[in-house]
Amino acid sequence: MTTSVDDNGVAIALEHFGVISRHALLIGILPQKPYLCSSKSKFQIMSKKLITIAIDGHSSSGKSTMAKTLASKIGYAYIDTGAMYRAVTLFALDNGLFTEDGEVAVETLNHRMNEVQVGFVLDTETNLPLVTLNGVIVEDRIRGMAVSEKVSLIAALPFVREAMTKQQQLMGKEKGLVMDGRDIGTVVFPKAELKIFVTASPEVRAERRFKELKAKNMTVEFNGILANVKERDYIDSHRETAPLRQAPDALLLDNSQLTREEQRLWLLEQFHKVAD
Repeated sequence: MTTSVDDNGVAIALEHFGVISRHALLIGILPQKPYLCSSKSKFQIMSKKLITIAIDGHSSSGKSTMAKTLASKIGYAYIDTGAMYRAVTLFALDNGLFTEDGEVAVETLNHRMNEVQVGFVLDTETNLPLVTLNGVIVEDRIRGMAVSEKVSLIAALPFVREAMTKQQQLMGKEKGLVMDGRDIGTVVFPKAELKIFVTASPEVRAERRFKELKAKNMTVEFNGILANVKERDYIDSHRETAPLRQAPDALLLDNSQLTREEQRLWLLEQFHKVAD
């Protein structure tokens, strides 16, 4: 595993799919030419040029599922930036960095950010990245309600966003990736060739989140999830640093009434319009 430590002391383990450079063949990208790497390690040319695809949107809008599916189809790397903020949130929870009234112990977290190592390892069964925190896979833990209730507070902190943004830009400097989050098309990669902004009604998003957590045998309550979705929308769109907003040149996709297959086909169409 290769670890990079930025100027803020945040260490990011870069073990995955071309995070260092396009010469890392796990994403099926060879120097100068984009390829799709199949399970049989054969390569098929998919497009004429490598591009950066930025997918932003509201929480539980399905953007991560869309991004994963698209990346897998076209042979691009996939980065879930929201998972990086969730991992920092989990670190804060595990280390008691929230006050009794639920606020972040900002100075303490800032001081201890050099202890945070967020990384990705490849799941060989699904061919998708799993999030690690200090070398431990935490994919399931970061998806729970405890993290969901606090992640917007952590993500609003300027020093956290600055550190994560630097790492995200490093990961995507060679292009050939799909990255989803809240500020990819506006802050991280404002010159991305393809930008998508995904949304759906709060009720639809809460229902999706409810089913997802129930499927993992977590004890959840729909009204609580709906309240959390609405609260995160407000915090994400009103924070001072990199607020959630649609980039002027981003395509808007409201998927409230769309099936996954309809979204997949729409995304592929937009990709080929830009990359072919």
